[in-house]
Amino acid sequence: MASHLTDEKNSISSMDKTGSPQHQQPVVRSQPAKGKYAMDLSAASGKSKVPAILMVTFAAFGGLLFGYDTGYISGVKAMPYWLQSFGSPDATAVSGYSITTSQDSLVTSILSAGTFFGALLAFPLGDLAGRKLGIQLACIVFSIGVALQTAATKIPLFVVGRVFAGLGVGMVSCLVPMYQSECAPKWIRGGIVACYQWAITIGLLLAAIVVNATKNHDSASAYRIPIGIQFVWAAILAGGMALLPESPRYLIMKGRDEAARRSLGRVLTADADSTEVNEEFADITAALQHEREIGATSYLDCFRSGEGRNALRSLTGIFLQAMQQLTGINFIFYYGTTFFQRSGISNPFLITIATNVVNVGMTVPGILLVDRAGRRWLLIYGAIGMCVCEYLVAIVGVTISTSNEAGQKVLVAFVCIYIAHFAATWGPLAWVVCGEIFPLAIRAKAMSMSTASNWLWNFGIGYATPYLVDSGPGKAGLGVKVFFLWGSTCLLCIVYAFFLIPETKGLSLEQVDILYRNSSILNSNKYRRQLIQQDVHAADVEGAAALPEDKRPALLNPTKSNTGEVEHI
Repeated sequence: MASHLTDEKNSISSMDKTGSPQHQQPVVRSQPAKGKYAMDLSAASGKSKVPAILMVTFAAFGGLLFGYDTGYISGVKAMPYWLQSFGSPDATAVSGYSITTSQDSLVTSILSAGTFFGALLAFPLGDLAGRKLGIQLACIVFSIGVALQTAATKIPLFVVGRVFAGLGVGMVSCLVPMYQSECAPKWIRGGIVACYQWAITIGLLLAAIVVNATKNHDSASAYRIPIGIQFVWAAILAGGMALLPESPRYLIMKGRDEAARRSLGRVLTADADSTEVNEEFADITAALQHEREIGATSYLDCFRSGEGRNALRSLTGIFLQAMQQLTGINFIFYYGTTFFQRSGISNPFLITIATNVVNVGMTVPGILLVDRAGRRWLLIYGAIGMCVCEYLVAIVGVTISTSNEAGQKVLVAFVCIYIAHFAATWGPLAWVVCGEIFPLAIRAKAMSMSTASNWLWNFGIGYATPYLVDSGPGKAGLGVKVFFLWGSTCLLCIVYAFFLIPETKGLSLEQVDILYRNSSILNSNKYRRQLIQQDVHAADVEGAAALPEDKRPALLNPTKSNTGEVEHI
C-alpha cells in the first residue's frame, strides 16, 4: 500500500461550515485487527450494544406480516367451510365443494399483485415520510385489507381485501430491510437483516398452526380466526416502531443533523458527541455529499453506468429477488397442502406444519453464518443444495405411486432438505444483499424496484402454478414434474451468484460503495479484506479525490489496483 496511506494518523475529514467534508489526505485508522469472527458487544463508552441490536432487530417483526399473510391462504383454501362458503358444489371434490382453477390462481396470486405496487409505493413513502413512519402507515393499509378479508363472504370482496393487505405487505417488505440496513452496526448487519427472513418463516409457521387448529370448525370462524389474528401483528409492529429511532442516514439525507446524531447515538449505544458517532456521521455525510455532487436522482439514474456502477447494482438487486422466487420455494408455501394431499399423504396439514418448522429452524444457521461465512459463498452453496434436492424430489415423485408410503416419506424428506437449504441461504440473504449494495441517493428507489421484482415473480409463479400442475384442457399437468423446472432455475442461481454477487461481509454501507467503485465482483472478497485491514472510510475517499490520479492510493484508484485485478464485472 502506498506510504501516504499507511503513514496517516487516526482522523477523519473535517467538516466545513456548510456541513460538507473538506478534502484532505486519505485516512487509514490504525486499529488493532479483530479476530476473524469477533463481535464487539461493547461501545467505546463501555455501554453494552445489546439493547441497540435488539431495538433494530425488532423491526424484523414486519416479516411476520409477510410470512403469515403468505402462509395462511394454502390451508384456508383447503378448509371445508371456506370451500362451502366461497366455492361451488363439486361431487368429485373431497369436501363436496371446490373453486375453479382461475379462482384458485386469483385468490392466491392477487396478494402479490398488491405487494408489487406496495413495494413501488415504498420509495416515495420512505423518502417523504421516513422509514419509520412509512412502516407505520403500511400497517394501517394492511389492517384495512385484513378487515375486508375477515368480513368477506364471496370471492370478489375477499380478493379486494387481499389486494389491500398486499399493498401493506409490499411497503413493509421494502422499508423494513432498508431501515435495518441503515441502522444496524456493520459487523452484525447481515444477521440483523436476516432476522427479517426469520420473522417471515415464523409467520408461515404460525399460519400453518392456526389454520390446522381451526380447519374443522363448522362455522365462519374456521377462516375468520386465522385471518383476523393479523390485526394483532400489525398493531405490535406499528406500536413498536413508535419507540424506535428514525434511520440516521435518512435524517442526514434530509439535513436534520442533530436528530441524526441522536439517532446514531441510540443505534451505536454511544453519546451523540462521541468519537464513534462523529466518525460514522462523517462517513455518511461524505458519501452523501459525493452523491449530491452528481445531482438529483431519478429512477433512470438507477440504471446509469459510471464510477458508482448504479446499473450493475440495481440489476443485481432486481435479479437477485427474481431468482429467489424462481427457486420454487413458494410452490411449497402456496400449494404445499394441496400438493401433499394429491401425493397421497394422509395428513397434509401436519406435513405443512413440519415443512414450516424446518423453514424456521434452518433460518437460524443462516442468521449465524451470514456475518461469518459471508454472502457470496452461502448463496452459491445454497443454490447447489436446492438444485440437487429438487431434481431428486421430481425423480422420486414420478417413480412412486400414491400408495407407496416409503416413497412418500422419501419425497417429504427431500422437500424438507430443499427447504433447509433455502432457509439458511437464499431466504435471508436476498434481503441482506439488497439492503446493503445500493448507494444512499438511490437506495429507496433501488430497494423498491428490487422488492417489486420479488413480488412480480411471486405473482407470476403463484398465478401460473395451478395451470402448470393441474390436469385438464389448457393446463400443463406437470404435477410433481414441476420440480424439474425449479431444479433447472436453481442451476441459473449458481451461475448468477458466482458472477454477480460481491462479498460485503463486515463492511459499512459506505465501504460497500467504495468496493463497487474500485473492485471487480470476482476480486471483491480480497478487496473487502483490504478495506477492513486498512480501515478505509468514505471520508478517506473524499481526501483521495483531491489528489492527482497518479498519486491516489492503489486501493482507492480502480485504474491502478494493487492486486492487479482492475476489470469490472
